[in-house]
Amino acid sequence: MPGTSGRVLVVDDSEVIRQLIRVNLELEGFEVVTAADGAECLEVVRRVRPDVVTLDVVMPRLDGLKTAARLRASAETRALPIAIVSACTPADLDRGESVGVDGYLAKPFDPADLVALVRRLLQQGPGGAVGGDGPSGYAFGGERPEHSAAFRSRRTDRP
Repeated sequence: MPGTSGRVLVVDDSEVIRQLIRVNLELEGFEVVTAADGAECLEVVRRVRPDVVTLDVVMPRLDGLKTAARLRASAETRALPIAIVSACTPADLDRGESVGVDGYLAKPFDPADLVALVRRLLQQGPGGAVGGDGPSGYAFGGERPEHSAAFRSRRTDRP
């Protein structure tokens, strides 16, 4: 039943990716709203008040990391759980963690990993999810990724 698991704002400049994420989350009961870039995200987030935001990194007008920083800078959205869903470089991961992103999922991704990451962020809020045992999804918090083999091996698809 849509809407029973929470409202997710999916932000990606690729319509195909937005629809892929939307379908996978809606099949799991999430209500999904989309935006094509960070500037649109900032407009939509205040209107629809999502429970979680997923952001691509490379987008026109306002990229995902700058968008995350702006969401964290606003008292209204400071506590909003944010996940990066993107093909990120290690530098992007560092920047994401430094601006307060709660989790990361690498593209291409397994839909089950996406759903698990969103569920964990909904349950745990800002500060991120605690991962499982694989390379594709991460939660920020604690040690920086480059300093922790455990961080690098975490995955969000299992408790």
